[in-house]
This record gives sequence, C-alpha cells and structure tokens, in this order.
Amino acid sequence: MKKRVLVIFGTRPEAIKMAPLIYQLKKRKSEFNTRICVTAQHRQMLDQVLEIFKIKPDHDLNIMSKNQSLFDVTSKTLIKLKSILDKELLCVM
Repeated sequence: MKKRVLVIFGTRPEAIKMAPLIYQLKKRKSEFNTRICVTAQHRQMLDQVLEIFKIKPDHDLNIMSKNQSLFDVTSKTLIKLKSILDKELLCVM
C-alpha cells in the first residue's frame, strides 16, 4: 500500500526548500501518493517558484490578504486546512 504524503507550504523560501523533496516523492509514485497544499500567504512570489519548479498544487488555501498578522495567517490556515485534511482522510478510508 502506498504511503500518503501531504506537503504543505506557503512562502517562496518554503517552496524552494520543498521542491527537491516534492520531486523525489513524485518520482517514486509506486511508493508514495503525494498531494501538495499551498497556503499562498505570499501569492505572487510563491506562484513564480511553483512555475519554475513545475509544481501543481492539489489544494490552494489562498489565505493572502493585506496587512495580515501572524495570528490571521495561522487561524485562516488552520480553519481552511481542516476541510482539506477531512477530504484527504476520507480518500483513505
């Protein structure tokens, strides 16, 4: 049975660091069912990196808003992530 992996990130530096891992996970399709979720808290900068590395998110939380605080980022991410996790877990059962 394949192991399910949900990779979650939202900023350009995170995407750059995660790209090699995502590449390796996708390369080993027989072992891993890899899903990508972006929070997109830095939309424009993140999209540039996603395009460069040809990463296509399965889920996009799109939490970016002007003048957001760390609290805003965290709470929006957790709230939106719940439905993604529920959906991904249902796919397993």
